[in-house]
Amino acid sequence: MRSLTSSRYLALLVPATIGLVAAARTPTARLSGPPWISIEYPANPLDGTTRGAYLLVHAFHHGTPVQSPVRGTAEGLVAGERKSITLRFDTTSRPGVYALRKQWNDDGVWSLLISVEQHTDDVAQALVELSADGGVSAVRVPTRLERGWTIPRRVTAQEVEQSLQSRAPRTAQARR
Repeated sequence: MRSLTSSRYLALLVPATIGLVAAARTPTARLSGPPWISIEYPANPLDGTTRGAYLLVHAFHHGTPVQSPVRGTAEGLVAGERKSITLRFDTTSRPGVYALRKQWNDDGVWSLLISVEQHTDDVAQALVELSADGGVSAVRVPTRLERGWTIPRRVTAQEVEQSLQSRAPRTAQARR
């Protein structure tokens, strides 16, 4: 009778264990909660994979660097005309770190809209404002408070537009 009980126990335990292991390996189970984004400027010129990069994007899940899709656009206002350039990011020697090389011109006012995506609705975005001298003047990661947690939210089109319009007169004066 004892061996029958052990057999039943094993018959129940093995499928349950396999199910738990499989669930732990699925991206949804492993990556519950939102991603986070961090911008590093200037990039380290001593690392061959970041040498020449304008800035670095760090993708996190909680405090852990993760390989997540990174996308972005350079949003510009050049001679009163709006421009949008899709950005390309390179992998680096460090997990979860992506190099962005300059892909926009020096004329006008520019902001970079950079996204780290976990799932379609799990996105952390940074709005990076560029100064008249070509450097980074500000980085904003918009957030909201949800059940006591600071959660990233998407940057709105209005925030991008305001970022460009508010700096246009100053940038034009600084470049004269």
